[in-house]
Parts: sequence; structure tokens; C-alpha cells
Amino acid sequence: MSSIKLISSRLGVVAVLALSLISLNAADAKKAAADPTAPKWKKVFPSTPPGVTCTTNVLAEYPEHTVTMVVYSPDKPGKYPAILDIHGGGWQKRQVESDKPMMERLAARGFVTALVSYRLSGEAKYPAALDDSKAAVRWMRANAKKFKIDPERIGVMGGSAGGHLSGLLAMTSGLKEFEGKGPYQKESSSVKACIVMASTMDLAAAYGEKTSTNVVAFLGGTGKEVPEVYKQASPITHVRKGVPPTIFIEGEKDTLKIGRAEMQEKFRALGIETEVYTLKHAPHPYWMSEPWVSETVEIADKFFKKHLGVPKH
Repeated sequence: MSSIKLISSRLGVVAVLALSLISLNAADAKKAAADPTAPKWKKVFPSTPPGVTCTTNVLAEYPEHTVTMVVYSPDKPGKYPAILDIHGGGWQKRQVESDKPMMERLAARGFVTALVSYRLSGEAKYPAALDDSKAAVRWMRANAKKFKIDPERIGVMGGSAGGHLSGLLAMTSGLKEFEGKGPYQKESSSVKACIVMASTMDLAAAYGEKTSTNVVAFLGGTGKEVPEVYKQASPITHVRKGVPPTIFIEGEKDTLKIGRAEMQEKFRALGIETEVYTLKHAPHPYWMSEPWVSETVEIADKFFKKHLGVPKH
């Protein structure tokens, strides 16, 4: 009798486990059916489009690094709005190649686009990267005629560390103390529009009480050691009347970007245009792969044409 009870008990356990597995499989199937269009990550590679010429140019030479500008210019004669891209990589990796596909596509839509290879944190500490980015805008104005750039219509964009630098460049437009010692000082480094992709806007709030190896290498100390540098290097610190319209593009699967929401509150209080776009399923860094690079280009094209205009032929 005891053997029969034992077998019966074991059968009961097996039945419960089987039912549990069926329930889990059903839940997984339901979940998959609810989101059958979740895209697969697809890396994109540079390929200069027809009707566009790509050149690489020296901006400045330093013992630690030669700062260059990759420029995509439409072949058709005219005067074009221009966009500077500042690449990401935690301020410590050079990722110009990864941003090229995005900037190639924008060039094909009627912009002169440029990518700056600024000095990394392992080569020179902050504010070297900002100095090089500011110099890049000045270089674009100094070489406007050569590359068909309308010097009055320049915008900036960047992702991750490049998003931080883009936001900082835009928010410090017109502030002489942020120009640095780079070349072309007679030109302005101001921009008319800015796109920040997947980046923290308040370094003091994000890293003041905790340590990030990348941030420490970039700023030269922890938030407790150099708090004034963390505050100065935070784009949110410099929001004021007259800074350019700025939008944010973020990935649904990325982490929270500290300071972005608070920065937008400041924009709205000042009547400065701002918006945040969240790309469905997008990871960090989404702009380097499909389908998100195409979505990013669509948003950027519309925003920059609104604020920079179209080519003048």
C-alpha cells in the first residue's frame, strides 16, 4: 500500500511540474506573440553615397594627437547647412568610423557633415576634448567656402560621450571662457541647433557620490576631489536664455540619463524648444546599427532642416 502511495505522490509531483512547464511555455509564447516585430541588431558600415565627396583634413597637431576632420560634402554646387558630429566612446575610445554611416546619410539629404577626432582622455584631460570640438566648429566656418558650408547655419550632434560634448558645446555657445586655446580664434564656435543622443547631462549629480573610471580619467579626479570641474563640465549648468534648441534621442533599452529631464525643465521655463525621442527596443549605442540609425537620421533630418534650413543652390 505504501509503495502505491509513493508512486501516486511522485506522479502528482510530475504532473505539477508538467503543468508548470506548459504554463511557462505558454507565457513565453504569448510574450513572443505580443512583440513579434522586435528587430535584430544589424551593424552598419561606412559607404560614401553617390553625389557626396569624403575628405580627411588636419585641424590641429599636438604632441599627443593630430586632430582631424572627416568632411562629407555634396557634389552639387550650393551653400549648405552643416552638422558637426562628436563621436562617443567614454571619452577614451576613438569611434569616428562608427558614426560615419549616420553622417553619410545626412550628407545625402542636403547637409555638409563633419566628424572631429578630438583628443581622448588618455591623451589630454578635460577640457581638451571640448576645446577640440569648439575648434572644429571654428574650422568649419574658416573653411566654409571650400566645403560649401553656410557659416550661419551650423548644428551639432553626438552620442554618449559625444552627446555630452555636443550638449556642453551648445550650452556654452558665446561664452569666451570656454573657447580654449585651439586654432581659428577669430571665428565663432556657436551653433544654432543641437541633438544629444544617450548621454548624461549632469555629471555632478550622476557621479558626485560615486566613482566612474571613465569620468575620473576624463575630468582628472573624483566628484569629491574636483567638484567644481564636475559642475563646470555638466551641460545643465550652462542652460540660459539664448542657448540653441536642443532635442534628445534615447534608446528604450538604455539606462536613465541623469540630468536630461531636469535640463528640459530649464529649457521649457526659458521658452527654448526641446523634445525627447525614445527609440523602441534600441540599446546603447543605437545609432551605430539598424534599424535605429535610419530612425535617428529621420529625426535629425527633420530637426536640422527646421532650424538650419535647406541648401541654397
